[in-house]
Amino acid sequence: MTAPRRFRSARRIPAALTALAVLALAGLFLYDLAAVRAGRPAMRWRRELAGQLERQTPSDTAVLVAGALLALAGAVLLLLALAPGVRGLLPMRAEPGVRAGIRRKAAALVLRDRAMEVSGVRSVRVRMGRGRVGIRATSHFRELDDVRADLDAVLATGIEELGLAHPPRPRVRVRR
Repeated sequence: MTAPRRFRSARRIPAALTALAVLALAGLFLYDLAAVRAGRPAMRWRRELAGQLERQTPSDTAVLVAGALLALAGAVLLLLALAPGVRGLLPMRAEPGVRAGIRRKAAALVLRDRAMEVSGVRSVRVRMGRGRVGIRATSHFRELDDVRADLDAVLATGIEELGLAHPPRPRVRVRR
């Protein structure tokens, strides 16, 4: 069985709109090129664009602004393509053909509830990351070492019962 992979965000709509825009623009250029090759005059927008390009230089403000906007649009598209996806969703171990995940906040809440069941714990803060769980507990009547040992055991069981594909390492801090 292969290890479950990280969840990726669905970017179908932006990808489809970008593909349609590129397809329409390429079709327009192809039609105009075929018309010119067939002996017809170029479309009016192309003649105007050629005239503008004769008058404009790369150092003109309008050309620089247009270039900056195109570079920004390209950077945004690259960011969307390379972004890691749904980082708040932790993959769980699953049977073949089934993908399951749990939100980080839900997993942190489960672990917090488990930690609050330990005798001597007054309050708990849990920060769930992809590779580590930070637990800060406040104890009020038991020895700190005893509370820490009980928390370690309870949290190890809780992390195992979450069924995460890559169980995070707990980091427990106990104070008065």
